[in-house]
Amino acid sequence: MRLVPNIITIGRMIMVPLTVYCILIGELNAAFWLFIAAGVSDAVDGAIARLFDARTEIGAFLDPLADKALLVSVYLSLCNVGLMPLWLVVMVVSRDLLIVGWVLLSYTVRQPEAMKPLFISKANTVVQLVLAALVLGVAGFGLADPIFAGVRLMAVLQGVVAITTVLSGFSYLATSKLLTGGSGGDRT
Repeated sequence: MRLVPNIITIGRMIMVPLTVYCILIGELNAAFWLFIAAGVSDAVDGAIARLFDARTEIGAFLDPLADKALLVSVYLSLCNVGLMPLWLVVMVVSRDLLIVGWVLLSYTVRQPEAMKPLFISKANTVVQLVLAALVLGVAGFGLADPIFAGVRLMAVLQGVVAITTVLSGFSYLATSKLLTGGSGGDRT
């Protein structure tokens, strides 16, 4: 049972290039379903790992890597086909590059950073997933962008993604062992 969450995570990693391919060739409805399956697999592998005490060191590394690969690839692809604004993609990708670079630097100076996410980082990942799913769903199925109280939902979600991305990046740095000289917090 200890291998099952890791197998699911690897399956999610395999879905990344398939999802990107579907976006780039204009098969957005297929990309939507692959993206949803990847998102569900993230919840399932985590639940199995917790419920059956099947957490592994490699799983703790692969799971956030799979999340970052999925989100960064999908955001870049959606930007490439004109469905995601460049400014937002630059923010999302820059934050993830900052985190990965910071972790690599921490290992270089022999002060490895913990890889457990802060609440704001989890919230950021959730809103990034919701925005990407909404963009794929609206474009893939020819739906209208939902409007609530005269405001387009995608515009609101883009703003929330931007805010949580900035807060998550700053929170990561603020709790870093390298900057604080202390034990740091857990984050990704």
